[in-house]
Amino acid sequence: MGETLSREIRLKNRPLGMPSEGDFELAQVKLPEIQTGQILVRNVYMSVDPYMRGRMHDREGYLPSFQIGKPLEGGTVGQVVESESTRFQVGDHVLSMQGWREFFISDGKDLIKVDPEKAPIQAYLDIMGMPGLTAYVGLLDFGKPKQGETVFVSAAAGAVGSAACQIAKINGCRVVGSAGSDEKVSWLVEETGVDAAFNYKNVDSLTHEFQSHCPDGIDIDFENVGGKHLEAALECMNPFGRVVLCGMISVYNATRPPRAPMNLVFSIPKRLTLKGFIVSDHFDRQPQFVKDMADWISEGRIKWKETILEGIENAPKAFLGLFSGYNFGKMLVKL
Repeated sequence: MGETLSREIRLKNRPLGMPSEGDFELAQVKLPEIQTGQILVRNVYMSVDPYMRGRMHDREGYLPSFQIGKPLEGGTVGQVVESESTRFQVGDHVLSMQGWREFFISDGKDLIKVDPEKAPIQAYLDIMGMPGLTAYVGLLDFGKPKQGETVFVSAAAGAVGSAACQIAKINGCRVVGSAGSDEKVSWLVEETGVDAAFNYKNVDSLTHEFQSHCPDGIDIDFENVGGKHLEAALECMNPFGRVVLCGMISVYNATRPPRAPMNLVFSIPKRLTLKGFIVSDHFDRQPQFVKDMADWISEGRIKWKETILEGIENAPKAFLGLFSGYNFGKMLVKL
């Protein structure tokens, strides 16, 4: 078919503090004809995730930094539109980390075929993908829930948070969550089945709100926000409680190192376990996760929400929306 025109989003500047749309640029490139063993993939849905903010710094991390003038990378599900490969046929859907661009050429390494018959293709970036696996590993492997325990989840209406809430309910726990709007709180209670939820933007004291909704204390804190949420959780944790440190979105745009929780000392007399984790260290859990999640979805025990913006040009807007609570559930861009 000859050359293919593809648009992509590049990092223009390294943001200081909260990023702006001016830190990104839209560019158009020509992709050559594919060669033997290669495929051309058209991305259909692109994932936008908070962890990407850390890759915009020029510093060593668990993933390489994004480079100025180069296209960003992120999870995507796409469809093979040309193939010179024996492994992939035209029409196959594949999961990759080649987001923030409309098309890409691949030799097939690091691509995973997905089945659109089992779930909508965008679900492989959401409940059946990294967010779902993150909640699954974080809660089950590190939270180690026991029936009757109380689990608190911050950012509970997000992609990871809502999955963690429902997995905790499936495991017989009492679940309380916080979210950033009354609409999200209603969805959590009415659709996901959490026992209680509140809008953290409407409360004077997070600690008092935690105590009100968790009168028997908190056994597991699934932490996605950090900051004042983590401090309030530490105040209410039961002895031998587990704090699963999944994310701290409240400090991702800090221009100076944030202070530690003022009451971190509580972790000593309460004998707490605080565990940070990165889901990419636990891909060995994916087969069991996929089986369990598919079963729960088929049984009607799992619900999820998506916020979808259309067009590669709106990817920066989608990313920035993560830090204002614009998204309800998983943030996606349809290309």
